[in-house]
Amino acid sequence: MSTHVIQYTTKDAEAADENQQLVEKIFAQLNADDPGGMRYATFRLADGVTFVHVVVHETDDNPLDGIAAFAEFQKGFGDRVGGPPSFSDATLLGSYRFAG
Repeated sequence: MSTHVIQYTTKDAEAADENQQLVEKIFAQLNADDPGGMRYATFRLADGVTFVHVVVHETDDNPLDGIAAFAEFQKGFGDRVGGPPSFSDATLLGSYRFAG
């Protein structure tokens, strides 16, 4: 199992709104297709333009690779953000009711 934290800032509020819509489509497709093998959460921070994704892969395969909405999200990513995202591996120490 591996955990990754990805953080980035969009160029402006309009790009952030577009980004949020694309993220919501990813979650809609995940809920519809239920590929399994992962846990995934995305947060929009209080500044309105920063996003944090937390992805836990339960297998070596990345279920997002088979999600059309994720491919669409990636397609225009560079146009929406103000710089490269930061990627960090993380170790889950514990959680309490993190996902409902």
